[in-house]
Order: sequence, then structure tokens, then C-alpha cells
Amino acid sequence: MGEEIQYSHFKQSDYLQFSSRLEEETALLKSWFDEHRFSTAKLTAGYELEAWLIDQTGKPSAINEAYLDKANNPLLSPELAKFNVELNVDPALLTGNVLSEFEHELDNLWQQCVSTAQSLDSDILGIGILPTLEDSDLTLQNISLLDRYKALNEQVLRQRKGIEIELNINGDEHLQVSHKDVMLEAAATSLQIHIQVPEDVANRYYNASILLSAPMVAISANSPCLFGRRLWQETRIPLFEQAVPTGGYGGASTGPVHRVSFGSDYVRDSLFECFHENLEHFPILLPVHYHTAVDDVRHLRLHNGTIWRWNRPLIGFDTDNTPHLRIEHRVCAAAPTTIDNIANIAFYYGLVHHYATTDNPPESHITFADAKHDFYRAAQLGLKHKTNWLDTNTCTLQSIVLDRLLDDAESGLYKLGINQHDSQRYLSVIKQRVTQNRTGSQWQLNFLNTHNDDRTLLTQTYLKNQTSGQPVHEWDFETTSC
Repeated sequence: MGEEIQYSHFKQSDYLQFSSRLEEETALLKSWFDEHRFSTAKLTAGYELEAWLIDQTGKPSAINEAYLDKANNPLLSPELAKFNVELNVDPALLTGNVLSEFEHELDNLWQQCVSTAQSLDSDILGIGILPTLEDSDLTLQNISLLDRYKALNEQVLRQRKGIEIELNINGDEHLQVSHKDVMLEAAATSLQIHIQVPEDVANRYYNASILLSAPMVAISANSPCLFGRRLWQETRIPLFEQAVPTGGYGGASTGPVHRVSFGSDYVRDSLFECFHENLEHFPILLPVHYHTAVDDVRHLRLHNGTIWRWNRPLIGFDTDNTPHLRIEHRVCAAAPTTIDNIANIAFYYGLVHHYATTDNPPESHITFADAKHDFYRAAQLGLKHKTNWLDTNTCTLQSIVLDRLLDDAESGLYKLGINQHDSQRYLSVIKQRVTQNRTGSQWQLNFLNTHNDDRTLLTQTYLKNQTSGQPVHEWDFETTSC
């Protein structure tokens, strides 16, 4: 879904043609797995970061077309809504100084983003859900001017036979709204962490990513409210799942198979299982026809891009056109500052490498059902969710992170050959954040408690603190003129 498509309206023949190509490309993909055709390159890192454009009052600023024209940077791209943009990074080998290099590159790109926004009398904000966002902002008037988003909206509604999208979230408070379009999806912005892996270990990294989703969503929570209602610690999770409510064949949108989901199980033999599930269980959403060779697998990749597992396998190509496998870890909210984002990335890479390379696969000790349950409860309760981790006593995620996972992450980063100073620096951010229970979400809730639920003041103070560059655990709740 990251690239533009050619679209006016789809015909039945488009679905038949796309289905034929999808079946052909899926069969080809199976042969690649059977013949071990995938890249054996070393582990490679990357990420995508979504952000908000806001006006001088802290409200959404629907200017991403003018913004991107002015920025003129290939690392920036539009998102679904005109008030969202995406920042990207060139991938790099997951070793050495990659984390501090990511921080330096993100700092530089973010400063360009800030300068561009300010030249248009706006600002840019990294946060999971914008506190000042109103339901009335999420209309088709604010959808980005790209055919792929127009097509996505029309096809989701077509599959739902025109039935309105219902958002119903029970948390600390209750929120229930309905929409005639997919714009609710634009209310959530995230940090998506990528890792390219060799085929022979891809299933271990994929399963480890699933297993780690609960602690990752808890330590990175930055979306406690929507439309002024206090809901989950990470409200992005139920919001996104309900914003694109189309499922599999035979009315499965109300059953166990959803297009936005935690997935259906661990991988047993290879990541091909996910792509086979894509073919067997999910109707075609965007039947675009590409005039490309079958080994470009363009149709398969587009279809996969319309299925949003919280841990999503991806097919890509090395510079020599050798196909490769990536895992996209999608559970983290956009963080308050650059160093918070890189700390989250470091924690994930350290943990996923540690658990993917242990002699005894941890997924043999934690069932998929338990990993799924922990993920949703961690999204709802954050670090206070209680669970047992690999046969330990039942403890809060806060205790599990401090007593075990930080050491595991440090071990993983060491085995990756990550610069030791970088490893200690970023993991210390996680340690202090978790020790103080000062995630972005908890900071926002504490601020609202202190300032009588003033969402505008919250947004303005958050922006001021973000500009300081200090990690969120060092922010206070005092306000100054912004």
C-alpha cells in the first residue's frame, strides 16, 4: 500500500485477472521457499515513522500535499489523511553504530520536517493519537489526494455492502461512533520497525516478534485518548482494528479472520504460511493490474499490503534483485522524541534477536493464545498488565521488563555487534521510562489530571517538550508559553 496505483473504477474482469495473477505469484513464491531462493544477506534494519501536521492552535493541519512539495524529500510520503505524513530511512546492516546513525539521520530529517512545517505556519508532531483531534476532522474532505486511498475507501465500503463502520471501545471511558468511510484509520500513527532476515531463521524471528508484542506495546504506549475520551493505554490498537473492519470470505469479518489482527498462529515451517493464508482467506481488495513479470510478485505484494497483521511478513528485493524476507513489527505508537523512537527500536532488535537465537524456542513455552491475550491486555493496561513470562511467577510487565527483558535485550544487542555505548544509552531510556511508569500515554494522562483535561494545552506542552529532545520520562507537567 506504500505506492500509488492507477485507478478509476474496478470491473469484475479486474478481480478475475488479479485473482489469476495472485494464484500464479503465490505458486511461484512457494517454489522460492521450497528451493531456498531468498537472500542470505545479514540482518538488516529499517523503520517507518508516521507524524501529524498541526496548525498554531494544535489542531490538525490538512496540508500534506503542499508540505511534501515544499520539502521535496524522497524519504517523506503522504498518509491516508492530509494532516499525516510518513518519514522513512534507508535500510542498514543491523550491527555496529546503526542505532546512533539512525538517531542522527532521524534528527536531521525531523529538523527539516519542522522547518518545512513552520514555513507553512504549521508544526509537525510525533504522537500516537493527536489529543485535539475531533471526529469531525475525519471526513473524506481530508483524505489525501492519491488514487490508492480513494480506492481503499471505496473497496472497503463495497465489501461491507455500504454498512457504516462502527467504532466501539470500552476502556476507562466508553466511546462509540459510526463512519461512512475509512477515515477513522487516519486517527492512529505509528512507528513500524523492519528487520530483513534470512529464510532459514525467518520463522524464529517472526514468532519472536509475535511473542514480544505485549511488552513492546506496553513500553511504547502513546495513545491514551481519542476524541477526549480516556480509553486504552494504547488506543491505536482497537481503533485501527475497527477502522478497517473487513475480513475473510463468507462473512468472516465478524469471525476469527480479520484484515487487521494479531494473526491466526505462530509460523510452523515458513513464512509462506502467511501468504497462503492471504490467498485462501482474504478477498481481493484492490484488483490493480500490473504489466510486470510474474517474478516481480507485484500483485502478491499489493494484496499482502491490504492485510494488516500487527506483525506482517513482507517480500522485497535486494539491489541485485534477489528476493528477500522482512518482518514489519507494527505495534509501537509514534514516540514523543527521536531518542524515544530509537530506544524502542533498540529494545525490539535486542529482544527479537535474543529470542530468535535461543536454543529452546520461547514460542514452545508461551502459546499463541496466551501471546495474543497478553498483547491486547498490555495495550489496554500498559505496564501494569500481569502475566507470567516463560514460566516465571505472575508479575506486572513493568517488573518483567526491569527484571528480565532489559538483560535479554542487552544480550541480543551484544550478539548483534551493536556498539556497546549505544546499547547502554538506548536501553537506559527504556529502563528509566519503565521504572517511573512514564510512557507517553502515562505522561499525557498525568498532564490531563493536572490541567483539568485541557487537550489544547496538552498538545502545546507536548510540542514544547518534543522540541527539547529530552526523552519523555524526563518531562514534567509544568507549562510555559509555547
